[in-house]
Amino acid sequence: MRYLLKLLMVLIFATALPAQAKMYKWEDADGNVHFGDRVPTQYLNKGHQELNAQGAVTREHEAVVIKTEEEKQEALRLEHLEKQRQKIAETKAREQAKEDRVLLDTYTTERDLIAARDARLDAVDSQLQLSESIIVDTERKLDLTEKQVTRISASGKEVPQNISEKLNSEKRQLQTYREAAAGHQKRKQQINQQFEDYIARFRELKEQQQKIKEAREARRKEAMGL
Repeated sequence: MRYLLKLLMVLIFATALPAQAKMYKWEDADGNVHFGDRVPTQYLNKGHQELNAQGAVTREHEAVVIKTEEEKQEALRLEHLEKQRQKIAETKAREQAKEDRVLLDTYTTERDLIAARDARLDAVDSQLQLSESIIVDTERKLDLTEKQVTRISASGKEVPQNISEKLNSEKRQLQTYREAAAGHQKRKQQINQQFEDYIARFRELKEQQQKIKEAREARRKEAMGL
């Protein structure tokens, strides 16, 4: 019975209103469905539908949710965070695109990347070998100075100031050279990792270029009916 009543109301509006007239459908606080040419003010913020003269839904109006001040502030905070996230993502995408262009413009083949990596490793190896050679020489000098200090101390004499200063200086130098050698070793690891990433990205970009090329060729053939 309720369904027939709704249908009858829709038919009445459909025949009574001009072809371009609008109808609205809404529910009151008790869940009763109403139809009319306008929505009562107290129901404007509630969900309602806009109908054409044939009773078909042409637009949905969602209910307006009234938020507390805390909810509004939280919504603004989340919106701000989302904008920041999008901005960071866009910045990273631009930086990645720039790095990709440099990578493709600098290296033509994977062999070029390997050659560049090996050249940098050779340069660091030369520095490392020099540091290790200096370390060996400094260790030898330090050993001689320590033995000299031991002999003087064993004789019951006070170690001269210049010899003590020489001993401390050689210890500091040795520490500096060892740190330099460790830095060269670390640099080699960084270069290897850097070029591993370069090579992996280079392969991805080349695969993307190949797929684009194949897709273009397929479209060309399709357009030519081949």
